[in-house]
Amino acid sequence: MISAFLTGFFLGMSLIVAIGAQNAFVLRQGILGYHVLYVALFCAVSDALLICIGIAGISFFLNNFISQYANFLFGFSAIWLAGYGFIRLKSALRPDSELRVESSKSKNLTSTLAILFMLTFANPHVYLDTMILIGSISQQFSGDHILIFALGASLASFVFFFSLAYGAKLLMPIMQSPNSWRKLDFLIAIVMFFISIKLAYAGNWL
Repeated sequence: MISAFLTGFFLGMSLIVAIGAQNAFVLRQGILGYHVLYVALFCAVSDALLICIGIAGISFFLNNFISQYANFLFGFSAIWLAGYGFIRLKSALRPDSELRVESSKSKNLTSTLAILFMLTFANPHVYLDTMILIGSISQQFSGDHILIFALGASLASFVFFFSLAYGAKLLMPIMQSPNSWRKLDFLIAIVMFFISIKLAYAGNWL
């Protein structure tokens, strides 16, 4: 069960931690102190909901398909994750990585959540990452282990977004440094490569 939890947690964390519009918005709201709790909670709950829908949907509606093509699915997921890893590795070698937080100013809670809704659900990658990729990878576990995997992946969202929002003022000076982002991208790449290899073994590709 510990393996399922850690796989879910580190996979979830690796997919979330990247320079992007949503994270930049959360960081900015944290720095300014505007609706920090609501912003962090909205992002974390949205991620957890999509993760659970993806895992449940694939488990219940595509169970026969998954069982029949499990090896292919694990191999495809392994390649997908490896691709992400190479993207993060490429970013780690780029000298100008940084997080900008100048845009999307808002003091009103309704408009803040409206902006966040668009940044979250209008991004096609959020569905690929949470519902399809995490949902597919969850199929290497069964019974209670798949629930523990879902818990780990969902908890990663809560840990990340609340840490980002409430630690924004401390993180901002550090994460404005390109060197800090390169180190973070390199660490993410390593995690993704590790899980990719594990999936390849599960699918009998290695």
